[in-house]
Amino acid sequence: MMDLVLSSVEQGVLTLTFNRPERLNAWTDTMGRRYFDQLAEAEKDPEVRVIVVTGAGRGFCAGADFQTLNAIQDGSYEGEPDRRPTTFPATIGKPVIAAVNGACAGLGMVHALVCDLVFTAAEAKWTTAFARRGLIAEYGLSWILPRLIGQARAMDLLLSGRTFTGAEAYRLGLAGRSVPGENLLEETLAYARELATHSSPASMAVIKRQVWGDWDRTLEASESAAVRLMAESFGRPDFAEGVASFVERRAPRFPPL
Repeated sequence: MMDLVLSSVEQGVLTLTFNRPERLNAWTDTMGRRYFDQLAEAEKDPEVRVIVVTGAGRGFCAGADFQTLNAIQDGSYEGEPDRRPTTFPATIGKPVIAAVNGACAGLGMVHALVCDLVFTAAEAKWTTAFARRGLIAEYGLSWILPRLIGQARAMDLLLSGRTFTGAEAYRLGLAGRSVPGENLLEETLAYARELATHSSPASMAVIKRQVWGDWDRTLEASESAAVRLMAESFGRPDFAEGVASFVERRAPRFPPL
């Protein structure tokens, strides 16, 4: 179980790597439980400021493992899915960046899009796949996709189940950056280190909560909450350090979250 998701920490960045390369990192209950456990551990680890999620080999995550789907179909499935929701990464107080290095299909696409940022290899293959397997838009994807790319484009991807590239994912607005695959992890980690070095952990945690939480709020409610949150930020040591580092023209020394 420990080997299903590899982890390493360097310069404030935790890299988590789905590690079932022979199955294009297809999702299993055990792998998912390990992934969520590591996210929860990272939440508490003062050394970790940013989290990068990627896949070993040629895939990011090719969706639910077909052995699981077959077991569900024939009634022999005895697994125990994690009680934490698929949206769990959105509740972590630290930025989570998906580095989509290859196949990103079905449930794998859901797990990419519930990260805060997505970088993708231009040649990576993306697909919702659900309609072509007799399934439906899983785990909130029917809510996320229209908000990211609009209803018409979301309908196209969900109804057709067509395969598209990372380059198109970027043009549609699913990814913030599209780069050649050989440069993907390097560029993602460089961006993550920039956040870990120059952005306040407390500020990033509050901003993340604002962005995910404001999708269902009115503008007035969002503005009202922001006034309160801004007043709270004035009292944090991060604010004093952010101003001091700017005035003194040096890198900030923000406390851990």
